[in-house]
Amino acid sequence: MFKKLLSLALALIMVLALGAGLAACNKDPDAEATLTESPLPAVELQKDFDIPADFKVGFILLHDELSTYDLNFINAVNTVKTVLGLTDEQVIFKKNIPESNDCYEAAADLVDAGCKVIFADSFGHESYMIKAAKEFPAVQFCHATGTMAHTEDLANFHNAFAPIYEGRYLAGVAAGLKLNEMIAEGKITADKAKMGYVGAFTYAEVISGYTSFYLGAKSVCPTVTMDVQFTGSWYDEIKEKNAANALMDNGCVLISQHADSMGAPSACEERNVPNVSYNGSTADSCPNTFIVSSKIDWSPYFLYMIKSVCQGTAIVNDWCGEAHEGSVVLTGINEKAAAEGTLAKLKEVAGKLQSGEIHVFDTATFTVEGKTLTSYMADVNTDAAYTPDTEVIADGYFHESEFRSAPYFDIRIDGITLLNAEY
Repeated sequence: MFKKLLSLALALIMVLALGAGLAACNKDPDAEATLTESPLPAVELQKDFDIPADFKVGFILLHDELSTYDLNFINAVNTVKTVLGLTDEQVIFKKNIPESNDCYEAAADLVDAGCKVIFADSFGHESYMIKAAKEFPAVQFCHATGTMAHTEDLANFHNAFAPIYEGRYLAGVAAGLKLNEMIAEGKITADKAKMGYVGAFTYAEVISGYTSFYLGAKSVCPTVTMDVQFTGSWYDEIKEKNAANALMDNGCVLISQHADSMGAPSACEERNVPNVSYNGSTADSCPNTFIVSSKIDWSPYFLYMIKSVCQGTAIVNDWCGEAHEGSVVLTGINEKAAAEGTLAKLKEVAGKLQSGEIHVFDTATFTVEGKTLTSYMADVNTDAAYTPDTEVIADGYFHESEFRSAPYFDIRIDGITLLNAEY
């Protein structure tokens, strides 16, 4: 029996080795993505303060490295860890923490471990972080995508976000240029320039993201339309892949997403449909279809957060990093999949966004039921009934992320069709 098992094991090893060898020998260089420089690059971080020997920082993550969303935070932590020279003992992760009282318990554990500042990365963590902040006033608690810090007004609880809608808009421009190329090559007609978008929930953050992406595409491809399919989950690879396939079956010729797995990008690669991903490059896995990806780079905020705690200075209640300061970045553009001239165009548009020459949510660029908006009351100060409380249109555009850091653009504009809005 032992000899038989040994023989089978050796045979399996030989097969695997042969397969690896053939893969290496037959590797097609044309199958690799060719990435340009980034049109919106990260900034170099600097250490300019002292860190006490007993300093510790804790991070609470909804998932782990398998989620592109959480991996983006982990990568930012590791960047700051290297820049500041922090040890493994000084940086403590709590991974796969659901949006429940488990978050509070994880925060309490991090306090017991000696963390001076604790960060949580998911919207549903917020109430539990507030609970912990009230119980442990000597520790600072920071939270991504939240909405309540500016109304709770606790000295030790803070929200943070960044104008990712600008990054999404730029990614949309890249998508629109690709549609134009497909039209020029006769692959589609102008009236078939329909994109698909895989969204998690009908939250303002998702609506703001898919609308800015669409408006970016529309700025260069005026006939574009878009269908949105929701999954009801931030991370579900099967649902996301099925949603992408359903969109493609429904005539969508380019796909993007606000969801956290490789489901949609992998579906696009299998069907050779162009894809604009989110939270990181999928060029290695999807070299034939990946165009570009936008993301929030959290490392500037983590550096600011840690520096504030180490120096004893206040952390602002609602922090919103600027794209030109490195809080919003784009990957390099995959020249194999993107339209010619994409890099130059994105650099041009990025400069105009920074200068204020153009605004993502310029009310002259979209309509709602055929009408141009001149006024809109948004729910900025969160309450149970989501009561509109703040006028957010002025000077001809919707002022996103200016009255609080997290998005509050929740308008359903013409040209975008929601296929399932129950989530």
